[in-house]
Amino acid sequence: MVNTGKNRTADDVIRHFENISAIPRISGNTAQIAEYLISFAQKSGLEYVRDGADNVIIKKPATRGLEDRPTVILQGHTDMVAAGSSERVEAMKRNGVTLIREGDILRADGTTLGADNGIAVAYALAVLESDSIPHPALECLFTSNEEIGLIGAGALDAGSLSGKLLINIDGGGENTFTVGCAGGMRVDISQPIRREKFCGEYYALTVSGLLGGHSGIDIHKPRINANKAIGECLSALGDIRLVSLSGGLADNAIPAEASAVFISKQSPEEMAETVRSLEEKFKKTEGSATVELISSEASGKALDASSTQSMLSLISAMPCGVIAMNEKIADLVETSANVGCLRLAEDCFKLTASIRSSIDNSKHAVLSDIIKIAEKHNSTVSTRGEYPGWAYREISPLRDLFVAEFERLFGKAPIVTMIHAGLECGILASKIEGLDCISIGPDTSNVHSAEESLSLPSAERVWRLLLSVLEKI
Repeated sequence: MVNTGKNRTADDVIRHFENISAIPRISGNTAQIAEYLISFAQKSGLEYVRDGADNVIIKKPATRGLEDRPTVILQGHTDMVAAGSSERVEAMKRNGVTLIREGDILRADGTTLGADNGIAVAYALAVLESDSIPHPALECLFTSNEEIGLIGAGALDAGSLSGKLLINIDGGGENTFTVGCAGGMRVDISQPIRREKFCGEYYALTVSGLLGGHSGIDIHKPRINANKAIGECLSALGDIRLVSLSGGLADNAIPAEASAVFISKQSPEEMAETVRSLEEKFKKTEGSATVELISSEASGKALDASSTQSMLSLISAMPCGVIAMNEKIADLVETSANVGCLRLAEDCFKLTASIRSSIDNSKHAVLSDIIKIAEKHNSTVSTRGEYPGWAYREISPLRDLFVAEFERLFGKAPIVTMIHAGLECGILASKIEGLDCISIGPDTSNVHSAEESLSLPSAERVWRLLLSVLEKI
C-alpha cells in the first residue's frame, strides 16, 4: 500500500486540531474532550476504552500486509494550560480556543493555543480516520490532565495496552527527538494569616507585560517570574498591609502577571520612586515588563503586620529558577523550581510550586529545603503528582528508525537529547515492561503562554515523518 499525495499533507491534521480547539479542555476539565474521542471512535467503528480518569484508548487493526508488525502506541494528552488575561481565559473555559492563522503560523486570540498537546490528538485522529495510510496495529492513547501532574498517565491501567513501541507526540521541535526527561512533583504550601482593621489608603499593584513560559523548557531563559517580582515589590514598599494577592495560573507555567491590593499610610508620591526603580530593573531582563501602582476603591480588612511580613518573607525565600545544570550534557537543566501560583484567601495564604530534576535525590533535597522554609514561616507543606523521570535507553530500535527516516527525508541528522520538562513516557515505561519510547513533535514556541504558536510547515514535515515510520516499523 502506498500513501496518497493527500495523506502526505497535514490538512486533515489541522482540521482535527481546529475541531478539538472548539472544545474546552483546560486541565481539570477533560470530560468533554473524552466524550468527543469516544464519539469519534463509535462513528468510525473502532474499539475504545475510557477509564474513570478520562483517559481514552482507541484501537485500530493493522492495514493489509502489515499485520505481522509490532503494535504501536501513539500517545499524547488531551488537556492544555490556560494562560492569558483573566477575561480571555474565562471565555476559553466556556467556548474553547479562538484560532488565528497568520501565514504559516497558527496561534490563539490572546490565550494559549493548546498545541501542547492538542496537536498529538490531531495527528492520532488523522491516522485513525484514514483508510489509505499504511500502519501496523495501533493503540492511540489519549491521557488526561498531564499539565497538572501527569494525573491521567498515573491513573492508567496499562492492561488494556499490548504495544511495546510508544511514540509520544509531545516533543520539543521537529529537529529534536527526546529520549529521556526529568521527574517532578507539585508542592502546596499553606500559611495561616490574621486580619485586622488598619487605617490608610488602598492601593493596587500590578506586575505585567512578562513573557511567562514553560517552567521546564523555559526555566533557564532570562525570564522574570511575576510572583517573585511582586513579592519583591511589596517588600520594597515598606510599611504596608496586604488585602489581596493573586499570581499565576498553573504551577508548571512561569507566571506572566501578578496583582495585589494593600493599605498604606504613605502617599503615592512616597512610593513612586520605588515602583519606578523596580520597573527599570525588570525591564533590563524583559523590556515589556510593567509595574503599576494606582489608588484603589477596594475595601476589607488587611493582614496584620506580622502576617504581611511573614507572607512576603516566605515568597522571597522560596527557591525559583535553575538550581543545578547537568554536568555531562551542555545546556541541560538538571534541577529547578518554579513558584507558579499565589492565592490569598480570607484566613490563609496558599503558594503552589513545582520541582523538577533528573535526579531523584536532588528533587527531594529541594523539597526538604522548601519544608524547612515553610516550617520557619509557620506553614504546612503537602505534595502531589510526583512522577518519575524517563531514563535513557541504550538500545532503542524505535529511536534508530526515527533517526534513519529523518535523515532520509530531510537530508540531515536530528538532535537526540533529554529534556528538563516532564513527559509521560517515564510513567508509561514504569507500567509497561520493555517499553521502547520516543517523543517527537512539530515546532511550537512560547508554550504555556498567551504567545504560544505552531509552525504549520513544521507540522506537515512531522506528519510525513510519522507516516514514513508507521509504514516501515
